[in-house]
Amino acid sequence: MFLHIFKARLKCLIRDRQMMFWTLLFPLILATFFNMALGNLNNTEAFHPIDIAVADNAQYRENQQFRSVLKEVSEGDDRIFNLTETDPQNAEKLLADGKIKAYVTVNSKVGMTVRESGLSQNIVRAFLNSYSQTSSAVTSIVRENPASLRNGLIKEVSDRKEYTKEVSGSSAEPNNVLNYFYSLIAMSCLYGGFWGLKEVADVQADLSTRAARVNVAPVHKLKVFLYNMCAAILLHFSEMLVLLAYLYFGLKIDFGLKTALVLLTTFAGSILGVSLGAFVSALVKKGEGVKVAVLLAVTMTGSFLAGMMVQEIKYAVAQNAPILSYLNPVNLLTDAFYSLYYYDVMTRYGWNMAMIGAYALLFCTGTYFIIRRQKYASL
Repeated sequence: MFLHIFKARLKCLIRDRQMMFWTLLFPLILATFFNMALGNLNNTEAFHPIDIAVADNAQYRENQQFRSVLKEVSEGDDRIFNLTETDPQNAEKLLADGKIKAYVTVNSKVGMTVRESGLSQNIVRAFLNSYSQTSSAVTSIVRENPASLRNGLIKEVSDRKEYTKEVSGSSAEPNNVLNYFYSLIAMSCLYGGFWGLKEVADVQADLSTRAARVNVAPVHKLKVFLYNMCAAILLHFSEMLVLLAYLYFGLKIDFGLKTALVLLTTFAGSILGVSLGAFVSALVKKGEGVKVAVLLAVTMTGSFLAGMMVQEIKYAVAQNAPILSYLNPVNLLTDAFYSLYYYDVMTRYGWNMAMIGAYALLFCTGTYFIIRRQKYASL
């Protein structure tokens, strides 16, 4: 009996083209647009050498120490500046044309000229200030102790020591783009709610003739509902596997090395999504259009708070209203995926999965108690 109803329901669901579009094709299309819009986001945050010029006058040529330092930081693959030595008039023209961020002048003091403020200009200013302070310190030390030059003062000043060490909390590199795609996967999991909504609607005899026939069939309607839910979960999980394959092989999205747990999380997300849709459908005593609207409102609000549209929203919620992070199933799924990618320990992932399981159990239990009490005077 189970296999017969299961296979029949699976065929019925696959033939629903509208639902197949929203639960399968729409996430694929959205992922493609995400990749087009966000594909180079990490590259734009990488440091690039700053284009500057220096006014080549008599004072600059005489200041051998500054010339040596400036050329040193303008050479090699890890250079800070792309340096151009030119006359003052041409330096002003390059700045006006936007070809350089600033130009440096050497007179009685080292200075700079800019047309606007920004990160690049601040870096140039910080470099010049550091040089001026170091040069002034060396001059003062030599004035008081001339022998310090013979004792390696210049070498000690040039050899800057680091007293702090940067330690990563994970073996994975932070990636600002991944949260957008992980939240997209989480949203797609909750789109499985459309299948759950459909399953409940098809056992409520007052909504359709098909549901009326199910209620008069010689099989208990809760058994039919359970078998149909299994078909819906299998179909939606298969759709999610297609989405994961497209993200990994097509768009090269990194999921880390814990592949089995990624699949487990996706399966849990499918159960959560389908059960959420069933619960909404059973709870809302209105027509199908109202139920779809409620489900969409819950899903899209959760996606927004999880950072799918604006990544900073997720962190703002975590800092200012952390309770919303735990009440939002989209955020729990997003955080579970990112925990698998970034963290080596499983504490955070385990907590997210426990919350996801609790929500799925709550939705399933609530749906069961609502549906089993429904009686109809006539069909």
